[in-house]
Amino acid sequence: MKATPLTEKSNPDTKDIDLMSGYEIAKTINQEDKKVALAVEKVLPQIGEAIELIASAFRQGGRLAYFGAGTSGRLGILDASECPPTFGVDKNMVQGFIAGGEKAIRQSVEKAEDSLELGMEDLAKFSPTPQDIIVGISASGNANYILSAMKQAQTLGCKTIGISSNPEAKIKTVANIFINPIVEEEAVTGSSRMKSGTAQKMILNMLSTGAMIRIGKTYQNYMIDVQILNDKLYDRGCRFISEISKISYTEAENFLKQSHNEVRTACIMATQKVSYEKAHELLKQNDGILRKILK
Repeated sequence: MKATPLTEKSNPDTKDIDLMSGYEIAKTINQEDKKVALAVEKVLPQIGEAIELIASAFRQGGRLAYFGAGTSGRLGILDASECPPTFGVDKNMVQGFIAGGEKAIRQSVEKAEDSLELGMEDLAKFSPTPQDIIVGISASGNANYILSAMKQAQTLGCKTIGISSNPEAKIKTVANIFINPIVEEEAVTGSSRMKSGTAQKMILNMLSTGAMIRIGKTYQNYMIDVQILNDKLYDRGCRFISEISKISYTEAENFLKQSHNEVRTACIMATQKVSYEKAHELLKQNDGILRKILK
């Protein structure tokens, strides 16, 4: 008999959850969720190391790819899809792959996570180079789909990162950095979309956001490359320019228009009193880092 992964074991603190009222259920799950942030806190050194690794890859023109099955795969796709509108990066810079493909985003695809071949096929679609980073996301850390993608990626010279809630996860053996938040047993036995999924979401937020910050995609805590795609984001862009440049909202609107909706460029134009072209020249001279220009 196989050893039961920690993520599949029964939680003694929730064994009577089926006898509880709605409020009691919510309170019990909340108590379990409180453990997640503490578990993530314990692996911050590994997360920090991973952020630096990803940022270094980005500086060299590398990309980031997430591989996961079920909830883990969906979370990877979610994180990847948020990077272009948030940080103004190309859609290919951060990509997400899920066992079972597009269909698996909305419904379960049986046996997909067990397939070594699907992992290899999806990795081939990504066409990795040694500059790229591959992240395997799995609650149990034992899915063949993820293992095959990570192992093959290493043979191609890629650095790999593994995220799992299971200390005995097999992906540990094919990860250059292993991030292992011990969230303990789930409130509902085996339902790793809960605490394990929450931990994964928190960690992915840190990895992508942290790496983007490290390559200059923010000024202070402002998203200076946010894409102006709707009224809310237009207002956000104007407010950012106004607050960073210490000018009125109306003036910020004018600079946003003059900069072709580029918040970063508008801030330079407003503070340095330069043209659009000169602002871009300054960015080039300073590796795109706004902090260096707005000393």
